[in-house]
Amino acid sequence: MAALLVSLLVSFLAIAVSGRDAVSGFADLVSGAFGGIGPLGETAIKSAVLILTGLSVAVAFTVGLFNIGAEGQLIWGGLAAAVVGQIDVPGAMVWSLAAAALAGALWGLLPGWLKVRRGVHEVISTILLNWIAIHLVQGWLVPGPLGAPGSGATVSVAGTEPIVAAARLPRLFFGSRLDLGFPLALLAAAAVWWLLTRTWRGFEWRAVGTGRDAARASGVPADRRICEGMALSGALAGLGGALLILGTEHKYPGVFRTGYGFDGIAVALVGGGTALGTTAAAIVFGALRAGATRLQLVGIHPSFAELTQGLAVLLVAAPRLFLPLLARLRGRPAAAASDPPIPTVQP
Repeated sequence: MAALLVSLLVSFLAIAVSGRDAVSGFADLVSGAFGGIGPLGETAIKSAVLILTGLSVAVAFTVGLFNIGAEGQLIWGGLAAAVVGQIDVPGAMVWSLAAAALAGALWGLLPGWLKVRRGVHEVISTILLNWIAIHLVQGWLVPGPLGAPGSGATVSVAGTEPIVAAARLPRLFFGSRLDLGFPLALLAAAAVWWLLTRTWRGFEWRAVGTGRDAARASGVPADRRICEGMALSGALAGLGGALLILGTEHKYPGVFRTGYGFDGIAVALVGGGTALGTTAAAIVFGALRAGATRLQLVGIHPSFAELTQGLAVLLVAAPRLFLPLLARLRGRPAAAASDPPIPTVQP
């Protein structure tokens, strides 16, 4: 949280130095995020997706892997929700959410399997799988076999067929787009916290993340736990895609480049890899996303939110970057060298 406050202060100074009205800009930012039931709903919608993609990265941290592929898993989850949501059956919304989780889990399981079976580094495989998902889904499946008839005529109707009304997430308040997605995301965060900190399976995942060989020597099936963790990681990101499709888009659109999967990495890092910290960081980042659109009123580009996020991640990573260098200059051993390379979820 200190990193977020410092990044906001640095951003404020940067705006002031550029000659813009930083006070009015921050007032508009807060108003756009919390100024009424409508802005609060927008903040909650964006926070819900960030909670799920952030948890996706945090769960992978737990088993010692760095999941860069939440964006690809979110895309497959969104497509699965859009396709299954077109079927008018009882419980259509539940079926769509389940299909999204399954699609994301399968796409997340793949880099886990490559890691334990072939030794492929998960950073490389998840980055490549992101591009495969983007080009396969948005470059072929949606404009082609899964696209609505005549969808190629204009951009406004591009994408898949709309989902049925029963598959849409219900709105919770009149005058706001807030839907059932935010409570579902909070429920998922509570479930992840309970799984990782109050169950034997979660203990084994954390043991694998702390020391894979030591866990294996203690009788923990490390390879299986890594695959399980990556599958859950992908399922959470897939659910994030479903919230966008079932809550706001109501179909898989022709252009669907949200960036929520990549932002999930920043959310998990700032949140320290814990379920509670990730949820809190996601709500702050969601508020930044919601309020950033009003910054244009004072001539500040909406990408200000991305600047703040980047500064926060830099400040979180800074100790690991600079402490070993300072220790070397002082002629002392680097205390941070023994730290784990990535955060793990703690009780």
